[in-house]
Amino acid sequence: MSNREIEDIAIRDDMIRLGQLLKLASLVEDGVEAAELIKNGLVKVNGEIDDRRGRQLHHGDTVSVNDRTVRISTPAGD
Repeated sequence: MSNREIEDIAIRDDMIRLGQLLKLASLVEDGVEAAELIKNGLVKVNGEIDDRRGRQLHHGDTVSVNDRTVRISTPAGD
């Protein structure tokens, strides 16, 4: 098991949807690519495969695609 760095991604609001986060974090180029990765079970949220493109993510949630993991960060940190 490798020790991967987790990249913090700041968002303005207290929530972001999974498809939006994938684009914001440059894990995908567009919504079509996001939908395909999610549909094919290649996206993990908090360590578990998630197939909901509209899944709401909040401060502290992690998303992993391939070898990259990002963590949601909000200004308030709630």
